[in-house]
Amino acid sequence: MKLFDTHCHFETCDTEEVSAILLRAKEAGVESLTAVGGSEDLNKCALFAAELAAAKEGMPLVKCALGYDRGQTGCARPDIPADAKLAAWGEIGLDYYYSPETRAQQLKLFGEQLEEARRRNLPVIIHTREADEDTLALLKEVPSRGIIHCYTGLPQSARAFLDAGFFISFSGIITFRLADNVRESAAVVPDDRILIETDSPFLAPVPMRGKKNEPSFIRHTCAFLAEKRGMSPEDFATLTYANAERAFS
Repeated sequence: MKLFDTHCHFETCDTEEVSAILLRAKEAGVESLTAVGGSEDLNKCALFAAELAAAKEGMPLVKCALGYDRGQTGCARPDIPADAKLAAWGEIGLDYYYSPETRAQQLKLFGEQLEEARRRNLPVIIHTREADEDTLALLKEVPSRGIIHCYTGLPQSARAFLDAGFFISFSGIITFRLADNVRESAAVVPDDRILIETDSPFLAPVPMRGKKNEPSFIRHTCAFLAEKRGMSPEDFATLTYANAERAFS
């Protein structure tokens, strides 16, 4: 099985710990993954994981995405070097579930981040929670390409993101007992636009609930969605791997 975890975070720059996570991923069939930033610390760790994987044999291919997400309003945001080897810009976006009081600041930062991705000619990795209307409105102002990650919205919003040309990625949430709305949304995403991710170290899928998530667990989300779509896990892994390569091209 050849798997692509399109979204994971590293919270440490410890060589031994990151190496162990990457090697377990490789053993589980994860051939590629995207280490994603979103803050100064997460950006540093994502770069570290990518550089470590490139320097060691037997590691999966690690792509890197850097940027500043909705939680970085009012925070120092060091410039990201123009020559950084990036596959995407992110994660960026809006979250009104946790921080509705910073809506105006989030919108300003999100718009700036979309413009920066466009200047760099990079796809974006977007987080949107209870903010789909504003997210879609900004995407009309700043036409972009990329991924709506860890999708938890309604099917109608999923269709709107698809109409805007985006891929939609599903995390281990889709395996949760009370995630019927997420499963309904996944059902409207066509085969050529669906992606899978861990969003580790969060949101471990069933049957790994309660454990710290990591890229090797992507196989459980793959198997779950494959069954829902009437496919073998191997075929669904191949399908989503090809989609991920196109999303990051």
